[in-house]
Amino acid sequence: MGGSESTNPLGGFYGQRRVVVTGGAGFIGGHLVEALLLLGARVTVLDDLSNSDGSHVTMLAESYGGQLRFVYGSILDPVALGEAMVGSEVVFHLAAMNSVPRSIEEPDRTFEVNATGTVRVAEASRRSGTRRLVYAASSSAYGDDPVLPKVESMLPRPVSPYGASKLAGESVVRAWSRSYGVSGISLRLFNVFGPRQRGDDAYSAVVSAFISGLLSGTRPTIYGDGTQTRDFTPVANVVHAMLLAGALGSDPDGQVVNVALGRRTSVRWLFDAVARLVGREGVEPRMAPARRGDVEHSGADITVSEKLLGFKPIKGLEEGLAETVSWVMKQREEFDSPVAGGVTEV
Repeated sequence: MGGSESTNPLGGFYGQRRVVVTGGAGFIGGHLVEALLLLGARVTVLDDLSNSDGSHVTMLAESYGGQLRFVYGSILDPVALGEAMVGSEVVFHLAAMNSVPRSIEEPDRTFEVNATGTVRVAEASRRSGTRRLVYAASSSAYGDDPVLPKVESMLPRPVSPYGASKLAGESVVRAWSRSYGVSGISLRLFNVFGPRQRGDDAYSAVVSAFISGLLSGTRPTIYGDGTQTRDFTPVANVVHAMLLAGALGSDPDGQVVNVALGRRTSVRWLFDAVARLVGREGVEPRMAPARRGDVEHSGADITVSEKLLGFKPIKGLEEGLAETVSWVMKQREEFDSPVAGGVTEV
């Protein structure tokens, strides 16, 4: 997300505004924090660095000085959370355990962070007088409903602890909006990818995992037969939607909206596209059984986000893939080391 306070109309809203980003050191959070700083916001990041090494926030702090404040801690830590929330006007809640496979292995911890953690953030927002709470929800809430595309009015039916925990967070945002007047909105994100997403982690999202594996000379694994589809969404679109949600003139009271490209793509098409971009066209992936908790097909109808937020995707799939591959290759050339960042599986 580019632009500055002087060239981007959102700068008129965010300029000098006090904003909190939980999970701001992670993949999506880092991109959002950078966009907010460019718009002139005064940003506080709350992060326990469990999904990142903090290097991007350190770089931003060196560039923006007192405009960025970092609070080290978990959203479950009342002291750290209270310190971060002081004076907050807009809160973007991104901190979470963001992995379906990890949630299968650690369901209790997943619910503690994603559900109870959202209660803590919502309550801290209420106590601090926050005017807007924007929650990073997940398309996993739709689960295995075969109807496509996914629309917000569908009955949620998550099939993993991760999906269930993120759905619980939506309920918290809605309840705190309607019970306490905390103006909240939940953005259901679909398979976000982009620069700074890790590809060296066992729980890495598929785009970064494919890029990392192919560049390392291995054959990345496709779980399932490759015909399963997803709505792969460049991170710039997610940041754009979040900024619009935070600046929305009307007061949402817990609404849920999809944020995606509105385009379904098969995992096998994605693999072949990435292979072409990294110069390994013709490489065959390893095939493995589908993982527990995975759904067969996912794709979004973004009509509601267009009408409510004025959202339209600003970056397409092919452009996003090329940008991501280019960034990873540059990092490997400069540092010859695994990419640092966050893990996102929405």
